[in-house]
Amino acid sequence: MALRKLLTLSRRPLLVSGRFASTAAVSALANPAADAPSLAKPPVMHYDRLAEAVRSKIKRLDDPDPRFLRYASPHPTLADHTPILAAPETRVTTLPNGLRISTESTLASRTATVGVWIDAGSRFETDETNGTAHFLEHMIFKGTESRTVRQLEEEIENMGGHLNAYTSREQTTYYAKVLDKDVPKALEILADILQNSCFDEKRIERERDVILREMEEVEGQTEEVIFDHLHATAFQYTPLGRTILGPAQNIKTITKEHLKNYISTHYTAPRMVISAAGAVKHEDIVDQVKKLFANLSNDPTTASQLVAKEPAIFTGSEVRIIDDDIPLAQFAVAFSGASWIDPDSIALMVMQSMLGSWNKNTGSGKHMGSELSQRIAINEIAESMMAFNTNYKDTGLFGVYAIAKPDCLDDLAYAIMSEISKLSYRVSEADVTRARNQLKSSLQLHIDGTSPVAEDIGRQILTYGRRIPVAELFARIDAVDASTVKRVANRFIFDQDVAIAAMGPIQGLPDYNWFRRHTYLLRY
Repeated sequence: MALRKLLTLSRRPLLVSGRFASTAAVSALANPAADAPSLAKPPVMHYDRLAEAVRSKIKRLDDPDPRFLRYASPHPTLADHTPILAAPETRVTTLPNGLRISTESTLASRTATVGVWIDAGSRFETDETNGTAHFLEHMIFKGTESRTVRQLEEEIENMGGHLNAYTSREQTTYYAKVLDKDVPKALEILADILQNSCFDEKRIERERDVILREMEEVEGQTEEVIFDHLHATAFQYTPLGRTILGPAQNIKTITKEHLKNYISTHYTAPRMVISAAGAVKHEDIVDQVKKLFANLSNDPTTASQLVAKEPAIFTGSEVRIIDDDIPLAQFAVAFSGASWIDPDSIALMVMQSMLGSWNKNTGSGKHMGSELSQRIAINEIAESMMAFNTNYKDTGLFGVYAIAKPDCLDDLAYAIMSEISKLSYRVSEADVTRARNQLKSSLQLHIDGTSPVAEDIGRQILTYGRRIPVAELFARIDAVDASTVKRVANRFIFDQDVAIAAMGPIQGLPDYNWFRRHTYLLRY
């Protein structure tokens, strides 16, 4: 009776769970004993249906349709690289004067690469002589006491060989790629140019203009400029912050004495490695080197001792160059990284692979393994992105370099810092497994050929003191798991200072304090 009276007196429609009651619902209320089980069942709310939909999608990912698994699986498995681990032996011989000779013989090859890797670069210069190492790289091919420039070039051309050199911040390299029968001749030419170069004054004056033109070309390469500025601000007031080419004023004032003094000081036997790969025999290379490289300095001072006197100190700072004439903005954000011999350097290589790289001109992106690449590709907030990990003798740089339109900088910076900071908190084993597979494959693809193998041997002998076998390197990579990534990220990334270099229309790029705040996440 009470319910009927209530329905009679009320002129407003009855609401049940926020909706107008149906006739059945009113009947149920009028006679609760008739349909007791239906009243006990709670109503299905909208957010309950959303949660159920998400759970079903996750279930489909965890247990996909078996028809598609023969083509691809969403779950990465650790790749087995056992068949390719049987690499040729790397043999090393150290002469009494400290000169090291390292070779890797491939009998099936008909070509060979032989070169000299020197533990010297722009880092070992002063402010007054900055640029000498690169200048010397140019002058070393300009004739010796027994060969003119023409004779030197004709000998290489007649062999059908390739003679090249490059200078970095910590190393200088001279190498030649030739046929197997021309290896002794190539080694003799390398010994001649390194020990008997005559620096003609006219050649020096002519080479100044060449290097100044090269500097103008480098200034047009935006990536090179950004990384030079990044080093300059991250390692300010230290030798590692100087550029490789040096300032234009130094190029105009470098003399013959500077070049000779640099050779006598840094081109010493203990700081040099003769590396050869391909169709070579270790014993033959050792016998030739003993005869050809007899005039090298025996100064026992090592590059590590010089670095200890002037260590590279990372400074959290930034440099911004606003230029509205450039259509795209570019910036690099970096943390202090690991040295070559730091045990965590391998984990940083895996983390670099996890962040990945992406370019708008490529078709991939939205379905890549890197979550950072996915976010950038789906939201179209960048033209390109690249994670980098650079190692030096006592430090390193780890970060991300990106190019974007001016109105996307805010969103892009948020995506980059969010994904970098997330490495300290949430890392899945699937992402780490995928990154390890990619890293191991890229390392193997990088040393495909005699020149990359010789370069890998020379660099590792200088940095590690030995050639790390591929099996050992892969074992070190496989030892990196999600917990290792989080530990290393907490060491290098969590609440650490950053260095930023930016150029172009960068008014929309967040300030330094914003980047510094986003090196950690506030979790309650």
